[in-house]
Amino acid sequence: MPARFIPWILSILIAILSGLYCIVGPGGHHVWLLCAIFVGFSIVGLMDLMQSHHAILRNYPLIGHLRFFFEFIRPEIRQYFLESDNEEIPFSRAQRALVYQRAKGASDKRPFGTLVDVYKPSAEILLQRGNPISPPSVESLRVRVGGAQCTQPYFISLFNISAMSFGALSANAIMALNRGAQKGGFAHDTGEGSVSVYHRKYGGDLIWEIGSGYFGCRNSSGQFDPERFKATALDPQIKMIEIKLSQGAKPGHGGVLPASKITPEIAQARGVPMGEDCVSPANHSAFHTPKELCLFIQELRQLSNGKPVGFKLCIGNIADWFAIVKAMLETKIYPDFIVVDGSEGGTGAAPVEFVDNIGMPMRDGLRLVHSSLIGVGLRDQIRIGVAGKIVSAFDMMRALAIGADWCNSARGFMFAIGCIQSRSCHTDHCPTGVATQDRLRQGALNPMDKSERVYRFHHETLLAFAEMCAAAGIRDHEAITEDLILRRDTQTKLTPLGDQLMKIPAGALLTAQAEQILDSQMHGLGKQWSLAQASAW
Repeated sequence: MPARFIPWILSILIAILSGLYCIVGPGGHHVWLLCAIFVGFSIVGLMDLMQSHHAILRNYPLIGHLRFFFEFIRPEIRQYFLESDNEEIPFSRAQRALVYQRAKGASDKRPFGTLVDVYKPSAEILLQRGNPISPPSVESLRVRVGGAQCTQPYFISLFNISAMSFGALSANAIMALNRGAQKGGFAHDTGEGSVSVYHRKYGGDLIWEIGSGYFGCRNSSGQFDPERFKATALDPQIKMIEIKLSQGAKPGHGGVLPASKITPEIAQARGVPMGEDCVSPANHSAFHTPKELCLFIQELRQLSNGKPVGFKLCIGNIADWFAIVKAMLETKIYPDFIVVDGSEGGTGAAPVEFVDNIGMPMRDGLRLVHSSLIGVGLRDQIRIGVAGKIVSAFDMMRALAIGADWCNSARGFMFAIGCIQSRSCHTDHCPTGVATQDRLRQGALNPMDKSERVYRFHHETLLAFAEMCAAAGIRDHEAITEDLILRRDTQTKLTPLGDQLMKIPAGALLTAQAEQILDSQMHGLGKQWSLAQASAW
């Protein structure tokens, strides 16, 4: 008999012997319990031998289940016992600890020196001044969003809640986030799941994201409905409108919310029927070309009575981005803002190949967008927001140095309301009630308590940012440039960040030398510019 069968055989023998002892001997409750346990083990082993789905269970009856058990708890074992402080999977223990401490109002100070290897390639340093100044007020850390074609500009905080839908997050999580945003005076992006009653309860500023499913502004066939859009967009709580072209975690991929997860509240917010899968197509039906995108922006701006309208994207095919730029130039219709999402972004569920191998990282995409707009003379008219693993003041400083005007964070604010990075968002079994529609699980999340953590995390992060500005001698955050940061290159030399970034001279892409200038920044970039057409993707 193979040795691997021994645990199962022993279970049978113990079950038989304990049963006989109970029948012919004094027995006792504890012996009956032992017998019942090993009878159960024996049945499990027999079922393992009879099933045909798992070879490991047929070859290792009973003990084969240990493999599945340890695989199930592997993330927890790794997180609590094996993970180093600075290992990002996707967020390090140190990053999570920083958010927890600031959200709870605990000390975020570090004793005994840095845990970061300051000599490793990619290490970064902010250059402080010999004469530090007083930090700017947290209240002043805002930027005006709204170009010449906008009549209701919005002064957005430098740090805001990134797009996360009701449906992906629980009702209690949405309420906690929005109440925190209301108290702190910063923006809460609805995600593509539209505006729910839970977004409205506390009146925090909202950025309404319009995805390809047109949730909250669709007709019965799933097409964009101007009148439904207008009815919501005119709400004073809606401060900006964001068209979602793509997201970093799964660019070029749609999504499905299964019918089993659609509650009456989700159905109401999205304008979809109960009992049917809620589909987000990969592409939009309201526009099909870059020019039509610009016209759609203009339509939404008119329907909303002049509120800021922009779009979010993760850069992929560079020619497609250049096509949008050329469409802006031809139509003279400009978005008020562009949000650059990065491939390091997260979502409730995405195919592994999309998460790992599709989409441009945020910093690269940001610099391309920033430099391109400078090259066509539009950077002063269009604001740029960014999202992608931003949880600290230095993350913000680096993003602004590369070219952003403000930053969004999704998972950072999830940590603030209790997320422990269990990575079970897609199962509806979130242990902290953040990413679930299970009423019992989400009931453990107290919106009033967690909203205070949202407020503190935002406030303390901006306070740290203001102190970094003071150390660097920066009075106005718009004066932050790439020259304020040194980065260690692969040869371990410290060089100015600006020397490692794309730089396109102002107006250079409007000249006959545009392709040559682009090729000097990155091989093949000029060809992408020549291929780009405003009338087609």
